[in-house]
Amino acid sequence: MTVTLRSFAKINLGLYIGGLRPDGYHDLRTVYQTIVWHDLIRVTAARGSGIEILSNDPRVPRDDSNTCHRIADRVLAELGAQTKVTIEIEKRLPVQGGLGAASSNAVATMLALERVLKKRLSGAVRLRIAADVGSDLPLFLVGGTVLGVGRGEEVYPQPELPALPIVVVTPQIGVSTPRAFADWDASSSGQITPQLTHPGPSDRLLEAGRVLSSWLAGSTDTGAPMRAGSRAGSLILDLVRAGIANDFEKVVFPQYPELRDIKRAFERSGAVYASLSGSGSALYGLFRSRQAAATAVRRLHKQGLKAHLTATLTRAQYWKKSLVASR
Repeated sequence: MTVTLRSFAKINLGLYIGGLRPDGYHDLRTVYQTIVWHDLIRVTAARGSGIEILSNDPRVPRDDSNTCHRIADRVLAELGAQTKVTIEIEKRLPVQGGLGAASSNAVATMLALERVLKKRLSGAVRLRIAADVGSDLPLFLVGGTVLGVGRGEEVYPQPELPALPIVVVTPQIGVSTPRAFADWDASSSGQITPQLTHPGPSDRLLEAGRVLSSWLAGSTDTGAPMRAGSRAGSLILDLVRAGIANDFEKVVFPQYPELRDIKRAFERSGAVYASLSGSGSALYGLFRSRQAAATAVRRLHKQGLKAHLTATLTRAQYWKKSLVASR
């Protein structure tokens, strides 16, 4: 039996980095938002044993370093299943793009494997396995608009944001998340000086949490399409006014000035809000209408940038659209 699932990407609406934790990770505050752009994951079970990874992208690892391989191994052990599993990853999303592709692929593998084996894990076990494999994985067990805290693995569903047209630019650059965190720690932005008036990492994250919570509470809507002058239409302006930002820009942009230039290109192309997603290298812009976003795509293409028009994906849409086919 083969099951095929869409593996949706995410963007980060703000990402705040706190201090190092005892486990070596950083405390984070972020709002994840799933989007329509996706990979395809096909999982097949047959007689035998072992896990095989196939992909149309040569950059995708085929060994047990692949998150799909790691999560399949955990699921098989949890369910006590003995079978040969083949995971085919049809890549449409960029590798090391900051869109959560590898994490989304892994969660899609988990869900597809459950269908193939006709066995289900409990919600708590799913979350535990996902968090053990990677910080970004649990958000893809929720979908829609999700608040992420801890190292990003503690996820809380939020009231849905309205439909938003998005343009994503995917540069030919791979940004290493561990390297970006190391640069943050080494930078003056990441180091907290022992001054009485300078907020510590915990104080900074508390303030970030208040900003994010206030923005989420004040910017929710019924999910209706954006209209000029409507509450939904003012959402992205609210985001800008709240000062929602991505801390990674402070260390990634100096390393890769071309990414800063792309953000400026977004702003010149009419984006009301533009940001790096995660640690990058993908950047996105939010637009007032799909027509404005489509016009921006054409302008960005003329500048030699690889731009993709997509949209946010609500929680209900996320789960409704995930299954492609099964046989």
